[in-house]
Amino acid sequence: SALCCADARESVIPLHEGHAYHRSVSCHFCYTNTRVPQWHDIWTRMQIRVNSSRMIRVTQVDSEEELEKFNVWNAIFSFLKEKLNDTSIDVDLYSNKTCLKVELLEAGTTYCVVLFRRFDPKLFLVFFLGLLLFFCGDVLSRSQLFYYSAGISVGLLASLLILVYMMSKVMPKKSPVYFLLVGGWSFSLYLLQLIFKNLREICKSYWQYLLGYLLLVGFVSFGVCYRYGPLENERSINLLSWALQLLGLLLMYSGIQIHPIALALVLIAVCTKNLYYPMQWAFAVYRRVQSARLGPSPPRLLTEEEYRVQGELETCKALEELRSYCRSPDFSAWTAVSRIQSPKRFADFVGGACHVTPNEVSVHEREYGLGGILLEDQLFEEEEDDDF
Repeated sequence: SALCCADARESVIPLHEGHAYHRSVSCHFCYTNTRVPQWHDIWTRMQIRVNSSRMIRVTQVDSEEELEKFNVWNAIFSFLKEKLNDTSIDVDLYSNKTCLKVELLEAGTTYCVVLFRRFDPKLFLVFFLGLLLFFCGDVLSRSQLFYYSAGISVGLLASLLILVYMMSKVMPKKSPVYFLLVGGWSFSLYLLQLIFKNLREICKSYWQYLLGYLLLVGFVSFGVCYRYGPLENERSINLLSWALQLLGLLLMYSGIQIHPIALALVLIAVCTKNLYYPMQWAFAVYRRVQSARLGPSPPRLLTEEEYRVQGELETCKALEELRSYCRSPDFSAWTAVSRIQSPKRFADFVGGACHVTPNEVSVHEREYGLGGILLEDQLFEEEEDDDF
């Protein structure tokens, strides 16, 4: 049932988690935080939700004293932002007190105020995005797809700020709206927050204009990015990589509600990313210490196949070096020819012929080939039988 506040200026209703407060007149509400955040609250969001049958105005402050104070900017922001029938206010887990003021704009309006905690998947997505940017910043800074995607996204966001700036130049100097537009970048960012908060309604009612605006700004942003092209200078790529990694660390920290845990995870991420080289150096030092303690390890023996292949390679290499030496001016050809039995065969060898004749190859195969080995084994077996 609806309860009424006799005097909204004097009565402040305390909020408790999970309790619904139904009212039909303007009231003040305050939540006093007595719970210390625990480790399992890292992705927990605490919110105050206000639902009403008609449009209302909700203003958030940090203490009961500020409920009675009049602030120009609070009044402007509440006039622009909070004249809604469904409002959600985020409450910091570390805040001692959070107060809000609900003002009715029409008689007969009823509303409900609820304070609750819940797991927020958006916080987890922000943390995961920061983790991805930090560990993949080196790869993304060299990716053309990321370059054009980021350029178009930045162009879409920057175009909204440019529109606000152009409106401030066009508006008359004495117009009251001019003072709002020149309120600084904070006010422009506030307008962006308004747009994103009401994005669903904008997409539903003005989707044709929104689609045209996105296509126009997207093509212009793509053209600018295509004109200048992806980054090629190594220093520019390094700067972009460092910026992405820093943005990733900020997103990781902001995506976790418990500040000590957020700081610890950021430090762990930094140490993990830069732990490769220290671990490599430590492993090299460990191997040297182990080698000095155990002494030199025995050389590995070659297998029969490795011995054969290495013998063939080394033989070919030595024969080629011999041919090169025989062709050099330092080699005394006449002295060598006078000492060898077959000068023609030597000349053919120096010219590139094989160093053995086919007859020598056949004799070698008979003596040391598979048939020679079997015959030798058979002779050894006969000798052993004769001995017995």
